[in-house]
Amino acid sequence: MSEGESCRIEAARPAIAGHDIGERFARLLAAKDFDGVVSLLTGDVEFRALTPRRAWAADGPPAVLEILGTWFGELDRIISLDKLERDAFADRERVGYRLTVENREGSFQLEQQAYLATDGERITWLRVLCSGYRPLTRAVRADAD
Repeated sequence: MSEGESCRIEAARPAIAGHDIGERFARLLAAKDFDGVVSLLTGDVEFRALTPRRAWAADGPPAVLEILGTWFGELDRIISLDKLERDAFADRERVGYRLTVENREGSFQLEQQAYLATDGERITWLRVLCSGYRPLTRAVRADAD
């Protein structure tokens, strides 16, 4: 590449069936559309997750919904989906997303990485790793504006 040329790197597009399901999951979660999230899950979905203080496990949509409601409660307002990345490898899809959240305790950002498998239509296997709610400082908020 010569001087002055720019390099554009695009996210790899998954080559597996159902490759957009991870992105749909992240967007529905950011909208707190839990019914929409549940519609993406098979009846026997296997869910495991790690947050800074706990390991989570659920089998089936009702149990997954209960966990998501714990993470993003009624008083947690998701302000924005700040970043969304997706990729795939072998038989798995990966979606990473960053959210800005406000609640009575302040403003926060969090990131999650989700790995999933599908039957082509819905999620059959889901693993999520969460950064936890990280406080936004004034400097970080100013950079976002």
